[in-house]
Amino acid sequence: MISVFLFALSAAITPGPNNVMLMSSGVNFGIRRSVPLLLGVCIGFPAMFVAIGLGLGAIFQRYPQVHTVISVVGIAYLLYLAWRIARSGRPQQVKDIKPLTFLQAAAFQWVNPKAWVMATGAIAAFTTAAGNMNQQVINMTLLFILAAVPSAWTWLLFGVGLQKLLADPLWLRRFNYLMAGLLVLSMVPVILDLLS
Repeated sequence: MISVFLFALSAAITPGPNNVMLMSSGVNFGIRRSVPLLLGVCIGFPAMFVAIGLGLGAIFQRYPQVHTVISVVGIAYLLYLAWRIARSGRPQQVKDIKPLTFLQAAAFQWVNPKAWVMATGAIAAFTTAAGNMNQQVINMTLLFILAAVPSAWTWLLFGVGLQKLLADPLWLRRFNYLMAGLLVLSMVPVILDLLS
């Protein structure tokens, strides 16, 4: 279980779509308005992990086109999120831009390429046919929650810490463009995989 926790922690703390969104939300909206996004990430991924671990993965193996459709939807949604991040600014400046809600962040996990890689990789690497698969998946889910919460808070607080540095609208706009670009770059491996 220590290996699973170290895998979960390293996967959760490294840059990816969730962490870029958390940091961007922290910069643009602060802690209070970003908590629903944080909770959606911290609860949405484990819920997805359980569903995959308890059998959804078999459906995708049997019907790979379903996985392809989810990947295409995921890419489109990530491009939309990158656009939203690029357009973000101080809340009083941009009235129609709001942080993601709990449900949006939780649902996003189903189209998040990094989440799929983490979930399927962990299930393949750390479960055994000899043991009770359901119990193994539940135990791993709890470890992912333990890793996700401090990691998500780290990225959110890092974003909040950048608020003062990015008080100048020009620097904030540059930061948002950078974060949008990083989000788009995080999709390159998925796009290349789909094209191959």
